[in-house]
Amino acid sequence: MTNNRLRDHFPMLRDREEVLADIYKNEALTLTFDHWTKSQQEEFLNFCTGIRGVKVLYDCFFKEIFNPDEKPERLERLLSLLLENEVRILHVLPNESGGIAAEGALLVMDIVVQLSDGSIVNIEIQKIGYHFPGQRCACYSADLLLRQYKRVKGAKGKKFSYRDMKPVYTLVFFENSPTEFRKLQHTWIHRVSPRSDTGVQLELLQDYLFVALDIFRKNLQNKAKETINELEAWLIFLCMDDPEWITELTESRPEFQAFYREIYEMCRNTERVMGLFSEELAIMDKNTAQYMIDEMQEQLDEQKRLFDQQEKLLGERERRLDEQGKRLDEQGKRLDEQEKRLDEKEKLLDEKGAVIAKQENEILALRQQIEELTKRLNEEKP
Repeated sequence: MTNNRLRDHFPMLRDREEVLADIYKNEALTLTFDHWTKSQQEEFLNFCTGIRGVKVLYDCFFKEIFNPDEKPERLERLLSLLLENEVRILHVLPNESGGIAAEGALLVMDIVVQLSDGSIVNIEIQKIGYHFPGQRCACYSADLLLRQYKRVKGAKGKKFSYRDMKPVYTLVFFENSPTEFRKLQHTWIHRVSPRSDTGVQLELLQDYLFVALDIFRKNLQNKAKETINELEAWLIFLCMDDPEWITELTESRPEFQAFYREIYEMCRNTERVMGLFSEELAIMDKNTAQYMIDEMQEQLDEQKRLFDQQEKLLGERERRLDEQGKRLDEQGKRLDEQEKRLDEKEKLLDEKGAVIAKQENEILALRQQIEELTKRLNEEKP
């Protein structure tokens, strides 16, 4: 029933048999299709036939819909809602970030545009959020700012002034957000700007905006559809592949119907869309591998931290045991000295006892002599 509703809106959708016939009449497409896993085959067939919606966050579909060279007004509207300010795209900048972007295996899409006021916006879609997202985005933002500085100073020469520098915005969509964002389960848009604690006004040029689409999806289930605003409608378009949400979105906001129509026209070109889907699968495989490497590295770092902590504790325990051993040795020495003094005292007591015993014997002998003398005196009396 859901599939029929989508085909009512998008009659260009083909059925499963048509798509499979198109694949199996071409040997190269057949080899590609058979190389995919069963779940990948089903995902491809489902969005080609409308069983499920298309994942607009896939690089190929996003760039088709939001191509800033051909359809700048679409990306302009999305940026205006997110930046809370009406913007106009002047042109797309080459993504030459000195290797920072090139290292981004987890990136699904990365576009840099310059707005009419001279500010720069870098738009990223990350399938799996990077570890250390704040540190990474700060480095990338600094790189973009430096690129602007070199470009503007090169163009203006001696007339260059730092007031010629314009803000740099780093906008990141997370399909699966990092841990830092998952801790806030009811907030999915995070705007980060440097601020003074004194109120002094400084234009520090670097601003960040993070959109946690996985958290948005969870909260969307509890939201009344009639209360959805324009920005939320765009986020639904970006991250929801549920046919019911697509139908609801196209019925309540007809402008999105044109976007889906373009995507489903793309899906009629089986060879092209299979090639694009294969590229997405390769990116996702690289994402997963990179994420696993990062996870293992993080686990190794954590294990090393725990090992260092345990080693430190063992060292501390060993130090305390050494101190206790020293104290016991000192106590042993004191006991030995006390025992020696006791032995000396005991020896003195023994000697005194012997003297006393000798004196007692002498006293006893004197008493006997006295008794004998007294006896003789008594006998000699008349």
